[in-house]
Amino acid sequence: MSSPSARTDIAFLHTAAVHIDTFNALGAELAPGLVLAHAVRDDLLSAAEKAGFVTDAIDMKTQEVLMALADSGARVVVCTCSTLGASAEALGGETGTPMLRIDRAMADIAVQTGRRIGVAACVPTTVPNTQTLIRSSAARAGREIAMKTFVFDDVWTLFREGRLDDYYAGIAARLAEASRNVDVLVLAQASMAPAALLCGDLNVPVLSSPRVGFEAAVKALADVKARQIAR
Repeated sequence: MSSPSARTDIAFLHTAAVHIDTFNALGAELAPGLVLAHAVRDDLLSAAEKAGFVTDAIDMKTQEVLMALADSGARVVVCTCSTLGASAEALGGETGTPMLRIDRAMADIAVQTGRRIGVAACVPTTVPNTQTLIRSSAARAGREIAMKTFVFDDVWTLFREGRLDDYYAGIAARLAEASRNVDVLVLAQASMAPAALLCGDLNVPVLSSPRVGFEAAVKALADVKARQIAR
C-alpha cells in the first residue's frame, strides 16, 4: 500500500487490495504522468456488511480516512467503494480538497442513457446507496427514471475468497437476464467491471465505474491545478 505525499495527485480509498492494480493500470493508460496513492480499509466494508448499512460510526471512520489522505498531501481523493461513497461526497463542502466517489460519473451517464435503469450489485449494502446516487444524478439532470435492482449476493463469497475469475463469470452469467426490460445496466461495484467483458453482446449498454470515475478524478485534478495557477 502506498501512502500520499506532497507529490500525490490522486489518492484512492479502497476496501479491497485488488483495486490497486486496477487503478494503477488506468493511471498508466490515461494519465501516465500522475502520482497515485492507495489506502485499503477492508474493515470499513466488513463493518457495513455486518451492520447491514453504513452506521454513523462507519461514516465517521470513513471520513477520517479520507481526510487523512487529503492532509497527507493528496490533491484529489477518491472513494472506490460504492457502499461508502456518500461519505466522500458529504465532505465536499468541508474541505478544499475534491472528495469524489468513483461511481458518480457512472450514475450521471446512466441517467442520460435511458429512463429504465437496471442496478446490479453483489453486496446488498451497496443497493440503497447506489439507488440514492442514481436518483440524485437524475434530479441534477432533470430526468425521470425508473430503477430495477438485481442482487447477485451468492457470488460475493467468490470475491472474498479471491476467486476472481469465478466471481466475474458468475456475474456475467446473470447479466443477460438482468438486461431484459431495462434501457441500461449499471454495475454498482467497481469490482464487477471485468464481468461486462464476459457477457457477450447484450441489447443494452453495461456501465461500470472505474474508468469513467478515474477520468472524473483527472478532470477534478486539472481544475485544482487551474485554480492554483490563477491565484
